[in-house]
Amino acid sequence: MKRRELLKAALALPLLPALMRNAQAMPAALAGAVRARLRPGQPGWPAPAEWEALKRAVGGRLLKPVSPFAGGPGTAAYVEAVEQLKNPFALGDDPALTQTSGWADAWTSRPSAYAVAAESAADVAAAVTFARQHRLRLVVKGGGHSYQGTSEAPDSLLVWPRRMNKVTLHEGFVPSGGEGKVTPLPAVSVGAGAMWIDVYHAVTTLGGRYVQGGGCTTVGVAGLVQSGGFGSFSKGFGTAASNLLEAEVVTADGAVLTVSEHAHPELFWGLKGGGGGSLGAVTRLTLRTFELPPFFGAVFGTIQASSDQAYRALVARAMAFYREALFNRHWGEQMTFAPDNTLSINMVFQGLTQAQAEQAWKPFFDWVRAHDEYSFAEAPRTLALPAQHFWDADFFRQHAPQLMVNDDRPGAPSYHMVWTGDRGQVGWFIHAYQSAWMPAALLAPGLQSALADALFAASRRHDFALHFNKGMAGGEPSAIARTRDTAMNPQVADAFALAICADGSGPAFPGLREADLAQARGDAAAVAGAMDALRLVAPHAGSYVSESDYFLRDWQRGFWGSNYARLLRAKRRYDPDGLFVVHHGVGSEGWSADGFTRVD
Repeated sequence: MKRRELLKAALALPLLPALMRNAQAMPAALAGAVRARLRPGQPGWPAPAEWEALKRAVGGRLLKPVSPFAGGPGTAAYVEAVEQLKNPFALGDDPALTQTSGWADAWTSRPSAYAVAAESAADVAAAVTFARQHRLRLVVKGGGHSYQGTSEAPDSLLVWPRRMNKVTLHEGFVPSGGEGKVTPLPAVSVGAGAMWIDVYHAVTTLGGRYVQGGGCTTVGVAGLVQSGGFGSFSKGFGTAASNLLEAEVVTADGAVLTVSEHAHPELFWGLKGGGGGSLGAVTRLTLRTFELPPFFGAVFGTIQASSDQAYRALVARAMAFYREALFNRHWGEQMTFAPDNTLSINMVFQGLTQAQAEQAWKPFFDWVRAHDEYSFAEAPRTLALPAQHFWDADFFRQHAPQLMVNDDRPGAPSYHMVWTGDRGQVGWFIHAYQSAWMPAALLAPGLQSALADALFAASRRHDFALHFNKGMAGGEPSAIARTRDTAMNPQVADAFALAICADGSGPAFPGLREADLAQARGDAAAVAGAMDALRLVAPHAGSYVSESDYFLRDWQRGFWGSNYARLLRAKRRYDPDGLFVVHHGVGSEGWSADGFTRVD
């Protein structure tokens, strides 16, 4: 952090005393002082001269975001935006847009009134202080993937750290306050505006090491870590949050804190899975890195059953096989179950050779071939590659260009690529999205039949997938232990998979097209029916905060379980007046759904 920039911001926008941050509790009159946030045009909304003062404080980086679709189909901005509509990098580079365009009957992506294109923690502190002093709705957008709409809010001031994307490798890192107490670890420090492809390129492709991040390359690093953060190989390496060593964060009083398990430990713990945008604005994170396995690989295939009865037997055999051969640290990703009686396999592995992976799957595929009721709609394939090339765009351009899509804009980094299979979610409009952690106890021989019945019944209503890498049970013991020491729902450590059922349509940004709400509501009913069938065998299942139902009622328990009370204490200490409010975020029950009015 540049001291000169921080002093400049501090002089332009006086900060509240640091004592405010450290108080365990605020006087009731002060804590309740802000009863409503202001909107443009209301008395008290900052005057032009005050916005100009903020602009000077952040080096001229104050923007007024305007949607490229606002001017209509005939404008150059509209035409260019349509051309780049399936390019997630382009969407992320526009402060007026988000990677998710909305959710039926829930929210629609709309630009903020103003945005600070932050390039330093001082810029973020200036924005936070300005919002607090002028009673503004504040929102933070990293990657903009949020399904729940937490990275957008109309009439707000946006903190947009896209340019804060520096990635720095460390051979031996000691977190703040840990000097002389802990052994230095290999690590990587990442700015809050970086995407995971930026990190994978630096750590793996160039550095030959591994960092646990997200599966989609354009997901924001800071948002993923704060939500918990799963990647394809989480069973081997833990969640992203479990590998956080240190974070720099701007708190509601405008202070820039460096937090770790040794410095501000409660805030640090809350950032590890407590949900993005609730406790502060993260500006930098430092994550541990690992020795890179020799190989990463994948197994693909689709099996078609000839009847419902045969499909029920296939589902049962798949679950028994998973328990016997794949319930370990090596395997991740998913199996998809569908109403057309297909079972699609999209699994990945680490720490195995191609021959070892093929041998692991041989009993299952032999069983399928031995029964006339089944055929392969997609023949099984096993692929392995040197792990250092797993996110290497040049390697894929040469050997498997069909698996990736480039950011083809002039001047874009050559390593910016997205998996072809992830393009469907670029700008998508959600009709429904639900998830549930499936307890590992269901894999026990005595309960496998009930599990198979539930999976089969759910597949009659809607297709869904079991994401095995999003449940830590069966994984590396040290990774499970680190994950237990996060704010996530403790169920994650005892779940063998996260069941996800969702539906949606193409981008529906305002000015581009209207969503078909009748279709969306029908899809939502089918998704609800499928998940109800699964919850018959997992009635108390929690949900993953980043991939969950917008309308979840008991979200505090669902997202965080027994950890919610501790999170709420941290919230009251570091943000007693609720400056950081997001939908179904810690402490949001005290605010209206739009985050503008106190209701407690």
